[in-house]
Amino acid sequence: MTATSPTAASRYFQRWTGADPGRPAKVDALAQLSLAELDFADFLTKETDAGGQPLPLPRAMRRLRNLLVCTLIRRDLDGSADLHEVVTAMTRFADFAIQTHLAALHAEMVELHGQPLSQDTGEAQEMIVLAMGKQGGGELNVSSDIDLIFVYPDDGDTQAGPGQRSLSNHEFFVRLGKKLIAALAEITEDGYTFRVDMALRPNGGSGPLAASLSMVEQYLIVQGREWERYAWVKARAVTGKPADIAALDSIVRPFCFRRYLDFGVIDAIRNMHAQIRAEVNRQERLHPDRSNNVKLGRGGIREIEFLAQVFQLIRGGRDTSLRDRSTRATLRVLPEKGLLAADIVERLLDSYTFLRNLEHRLQYVDDAQTHTLPPNEADQRVVAQWMGATDVAALLAELDRHRKFVAEQFDAIFADKSGGAQDGDIDPGTSNACADPDNREAMEARFAALGYDDPAGAAQRLVATWQAPRLQSLPEASRNRLVSLVNAALPLIAATAEQSTIGSQLVTLGALLDFLEAVARRSAYLSLLTEYPHTLERVIRMMHASGWAAKFLTKHPILLDELLDDRIRNAVFDPVALAAELDTQLRATTGDTERQMDILREVHHAQLFHLLAQDLAGDLTVEKLADHLSALADVIVAATVGAVWQTVATRHRETPAFAVIAYGKLGGKELGYISDLDVIFLFDDDDQEAPAQYAKLAQRFITWMTSHTSAGILFDIDIALRPDGASGMLVSSVQAFERYQDSSAWIWEHQALTRARFCAGDSAIGERFEQIRCKVLRKEHPVDGPLKGEVLAMRKKMADARPNRSDLFDLKQDAGGMIDIEFIVQYLVLQHASTYSQLTGNVGNIALLKMCGELGLIDAELAASVANAYRAFRKLQHQMRLQGQENARVDPARVAGHADSVIRLWNAIFTD
Repeated sequence: MTATSPTAASRYFQRWTGADPGRPAKVDALAQLSLAELDFADFLTKETDAGGQPLPLPRAMRRLRNLLVCTLIRRDLDGSADLHEVVTAMTRFADFAIQTHLAALHAEMVELHGQPLSQDTGEAQEMIVLAMGKQGGGELNVSSDIDLIFVYPDDGDTQAGPGQRSLSNHEFFVRLGKKLIAALAEITEDGYTFRVDMALRPNGGSGPLAASLSMVEQYLIVQGREWERYAWVKARAVTGKPADIAALDSIVRPFCFRRYLDFGVIDAIRNMHAQIRAEVNRQERLHPDRSNNVKLGRGGIREIEFLAQVFQLIRGGRDTSLRDRSTRATLRVLPEKGLLAADIVERLLDSYTFLRNLEHRLQYVDDAQTHTLPPNEADQRVVAQWMGATDVAALLAELDRHRKFVAEQFDAIFADKSGGAQDGDIDPGTSNACADPDNREAMEARFAALGYDDPAGAAQRLVATWQAPRLQSLPEASRNRLVSLVNAALPLIAATAEQSTIGSQLVTLGALLDFLEAVARRSAYLSLLTEYPHTLERVIRMMHASGWAAKFLTKHPILLDELLDDRIRNAVFDPVALAAELDTQLRATTGDTERQMDILREVHHAQLFHLLAQDLAGDLTVEKLADHLSALADVIVAATVGAVWQTVATRHRETPAFAVIAYGKLGGKELGYISDLDVIFLFDDDDQEAPAQYAKLAQRFITWMTSHTSAGILFDIDIALRPDGASGMLVSSVQAFERYQDSSAWIWEHQALTRARFCAGDSAIGERFEQIRCKVLRKEHPVDGPLKGEVLAMRKKMADARPNRSDLFDLKQDAGGMIDIEFIVQYLVLQHASTYSQLTGNVGNIALLKMCGELGLIDAELAASVANAYRAFRKLQHQMRLQGQENARVDPARVAGHADSVIRLWNAIFTD
């Protein structure tokens, strides 16, 4: 080690190594090793006195700490260690010091007072030491203090033996905590190991030094504040039994991570940041020489930490991958989630590395917990040299560049956006007219100025909203935020209607007000719309385009998150990737049935919403949309079967020999947004318990699908097509199903088979089902046999059950409509598949009509016309469903040509 070494400028390094002639050699030897994985226990035993005897633990630990810090300074300034090594080594050493001291002190306390026991279970108790802040996140500074919280599992007393004095568990662990703090923080001739800060414990300085699990739970539920959520995200147990740590985690997790998307945290962090900035500004005014605070100053380390943690607090309840305690690790996840662009994250990580390295070099000078540039010019030049800058001015320029970028990114998320959208040329004097339900005239004037077609009607609709009991009882803050949102929305509704040929201003206004009234008491959603104004614009556009979309979003406001950026429009539906993601989420919540049911609904609704957005934008044909919706249902059904089977405690095999067979719209891959699922259940298992086990699986499957949870419902399930219908068994063996189809099934059940397919479960059963299906459909039916009569009788039965008494044409039910086309195709398959086996392919009605025309079974030109009619009917039906209409009925003249083609083909086939 030479005089020109960078460490020569560190007064701390020179003091410690110069105090003992043997220390420089120790640093030299240790500096040859990477310190991130160092075995501290081995080095601790090497700390001896002049006589070679082991030092007392507190002295040995302090000397080891000084050796470690000096070696880190050496390796860092020599370029041998990166930021990861420095912070990882310090974090691991802090953990080691706590664990080692606590074990020794606990043994001493037990010797004096006996073992603390749980009053409920009688089990021995150990203290959980929680590392908070940077230690909790694995990113501790070289000269940082450590933030700790002490928790013990249960109340009770120590089991005192002869000569011992019994203590309550609370007193035992409070004393133990005090001894641990002293062991770490007392300043001796060897310095200290770590300064200890206990301010983050429940109730801060006024709270008990150690708290039981029940005390922590009570505190977090009743008194826990927003800033404490931020702090507890990084809480990491350094000591304690695994079961006790798990119990504590189950208390802390719901406090930090809400099951909903908590956009209200943005405002909370914004306020906390403002308080920090105010204090920093105050300190800089009092001490101008302490400017450029790289931790708490504008664009500093804390703002990067806030940027990472805001996404954790908003989304961590739903996405476990966002719960990492490390700032760096969390930032790296954000691009994968589409939450921040990859280039932005790379620059933030670069700035974080620069600022943390600078922070360390500020502390290397005197081993002081400082975050500001030193006041004297000589030390400033040293720091600049350590940072690789040519001079102090160059260092400050580089610092300003990083801080400016960080501040820009921080403001992009945290800048106050509650001012609302601008109203252009609207008279500012009328901008708050919408907030006064008693001033109808002013409201009408506002709507008229904005160009509404019916200002009086719009004013009346708004007054009805403000007078709703739910809004009347809102807290003032929520009401003010709601007023701001309505003010921002009114010109957006007018502009959207002006640019569109469908919908009306009044209908869109009503839909939006219904939505806002529904979510008014859920501040997270109001916060989202306030913090991300473009989302409000997207909501309005979607509601104007589709009444069904408006109702769907009102029912599932959690989907607002999907409108935050263009991911929803550009997302490519990938059922394989979706299935893998869903499997990961369900496995992470094994045993929590309620959460798994919600996950299935949340994923399904989010994907449905993606497809809806693409549909409204004109990016999907009706056929492609139906394919995607059917594939989505397949994924959900398969995931549900797998998750439900794990809840069957008496299951006799790991993977069920069970399959779900889809009929109807799902079977034909023609699913719509609100279609129910027609399914049957098959199994192929010789175990004597199999029928009961699979019946249980099917029953629970139906329950999981149809139950209303906080996240809504998945699908209505119709099982009427199972063998023997309502009187039949819920599940059938493959063999029983085959016998039924061969000997007992009605013709209409064979009609249903034409659009049936394997949906989910055991693929071998799916293959066997397809063989049975094809065999049944290829049975020969004599031309003069009963087939035609039975098909006609079933069609008449359906028509009689749903008569249309209006003057409009029912696209589905009326003669010449969609059901007629489906019956035509089903008849043609049953009548001719014995000769033309290709007709048993489940390729859809349009493709089968074309095939029948090419085979000469029907007139090819007429077949093409009917196929076009079916396509047109589906498109019209879809458009009307999007507008929220239950019955798809239109003016007969609008579809007369299509209906005529269908009737002509019907008569050609069924009229003798």
